[in-house]
Amino acid sequence: MNKEKETREGLIKQLPQDLSNKIAAGEVIQRPSSVVKELLDNAIDSGADQIKVIILNAGRTLIQVIDNGCGMPKEDIPLCFLRHATSKIHKVEDLFNIQTMGFRGEAMASISSVAQVTLKTKRVQDETGYEYEIWGNQIKRFDPVATDNGTSVAVRNLFYNVPARRAFLKTDATEFRHILLTFQQAALANTDISFELIADTDIVYNLPAQRLDHRIVEIFGKSYKASLIPAEENTSYVNVSGYLIDPKLAKKNRGEQFFFVNNRPFYHRYLLHIVLSIYRQWIQTNEYPFFALFFEIDPNDVDVNVHPSKLEVKFGDERSVTAFTRSIVKKALNERFNVPTIEQNNAPNKQPFNDFESGFSFHKQNQSRNVGRLQGEPVRFPSRINFREKSKGDPTITKELYGGFDSKNDDAVKNKTEFGKNLSDNPKPEYDKGRGFWQLHDRYIISQTLTGLFIIDQHAAHKRIIYEKALQASESGLPSTQQLLFPQTIEFSASDYTLLKELHPIIQKMGFNIQLLSGNTAMVLGVPADIKMGDERHVLESVLEQYQELSSKVKLKAREKVALAMASKTAIPRGKKLTDVEMETLIDQLFACDEPYFDPVDRPTIIYLPLDEIESRFR
Repeated sequence: MNKEKETREGLIKQLPQDLSNKIAAGEVIQRPSSVVKELLDNAIDSGADQIKVIILNAGRTLIQVIDNGCGMPKEDIPLCFLRHATSKIHKVEDLFNIQTMGFRGEAMASISSVAQVTLKTKRVQDETGYEYEIWGNQIKRFDPVATDNGTSVAVRNLFYNVPARRAFLKTDATEFRHILLTFQQAALANTDISFELIADTDIVYNLPAQRLDHRIVEIFGKSYKASLIPAEENTSYVNVSGYLIDPKLAKKNRGEQFFFVNNRPFYHRYLLHIVLSIYRQWIQTNEYPFFALFFEIDPNDVDVNVHPSKLEVKFGDERSVTAFTRSIVKKALNERFNVPTIEQNNAPNKQPFNDFESGFSFHKQNQSRNVGRLQGEPVRFPSRINFREKSKGDPTITKELYGGFDSKNDDAVKNKTEFGKNLSDNPKPEYDKGRGFWQLHDRYIISQTLTGLFIIDQHAAHKRIIYEKALQASESGLPSTQQLLFPQTIEFSASDYTLLKELHPIIQKMGFNIQLLSGNTAMVLGVPADIKMGDERHVLESVLEQYQELSSKVKLKAREKVALAMASKTAIPRGKKLTDVEMETLIDQLFACDEPYFDPVDRPTIIYLPLDEIESRFR
């Protein structure tokens, strides 16, 4: 009994400092952008009005932040690399009155435990500065050095001593996009500071101290200049100000939605839902508008210490903040579009997300339209037939759509396990050209077959055609490109330009001829043959936007996502009137595809309705 107790008591040991620092680094330093955030926080707290960020290989090789702030005295330099050593808080009460960006004293200790760090610093009143080098919490040197006033922190070879963590980093383009977001947050929240971002010798941003609206345009592009919507209201509890964007500039991907409290960026799921729900009457469900909203509130009424990375905050009065945010956003948008505000005093229990509910219900109307039904059951037509299931072992369907098989091939058809798979010659369906084609609501193509009819979704079908063409071009290296008579120069946002550089080899193989220039610009010399001339800029921007949206929804290779993004943008839209020749050409091209029955995201392109099923609806 006593021996067992002694054994159990001996299992618990205090971790070595080096190991505990690495565990702490796992919470604070998750990727290169985490380092950028912590170093920017310190630079801003130093009182600097000039900050430069230098990045190599998306932060894997180097992250350097240089500021002209107050600097540090010699005795403070080694202390700043100790855990929980900070000049920001001294007693428990200080945790509830935080007015600085960094305050826990974890950042430098966590960074130095997983990287090779060189710090140079000098105060204005000191004659000389000091250089301090530490690798994995092992001090390498501490010497006087000639350096400018302020502080420079260079972080090299991040996670060099934790290879498993380094292996989990994403591609350089992905990691750099996270760095861009962190930099943008700091630049938006501190417009009185000039910021510069250099990545692999390219100047990504060079932002002077300026007004917020000017900085937004500098960061996200000139198209925002005339589309910003100011929003500002003050109360005794919270002041809110900032800018929204015109809904017509909403994008398919997230990333340009910013909340700040006392100039600290934060994420708040409920506030985000409120803003997007108000936008819903002007944008589609999968679109996201830009906004930057700043909350000024007494530090005692907001807790910024609820998340290891300080990404989330908790307000003392959440209901007041959310209600006030709803009111401000709604008012700003309504004033922009001259929408009258209607008070609804008779609806005190109205739910918070129903401000813009609209729509019509046809349920009661349709209940009376039950031709030939005594029990009031509405007429229901089949939504679609799953060919992969229905065609298994069913030669009738396969022969009906493909046609032209003689009796000697019937046995082979019976053994097909998937509809249309493994056919060597891809024969076309046996439709009657004499009877022609019909377009239903300019969306679907209908044609009669021997024992029924098939319906083709023209947009989904064309998407499949373009998708396979793009993939074939990227594999063969012989894309079909139409050269522009007048090359077009396009200026991208920094994040879009970074993505374009990553995808440039793939896009070139699919028919684009693009020359990358400096300053986040590119020159378009040619485009794929399927793209309408004059629409190059919009198509290229949409392809990049669609690619980012697909990255979070489907698991495909990069070239497959590019091909799908291109197909989604350039395919024949639903609602376009087609001639008989265009419909026949589309069907011919569809059945020449390797997988004609489903679009690239596995939605059906064709629905087949046999005659006996149609007849059963009239019994």
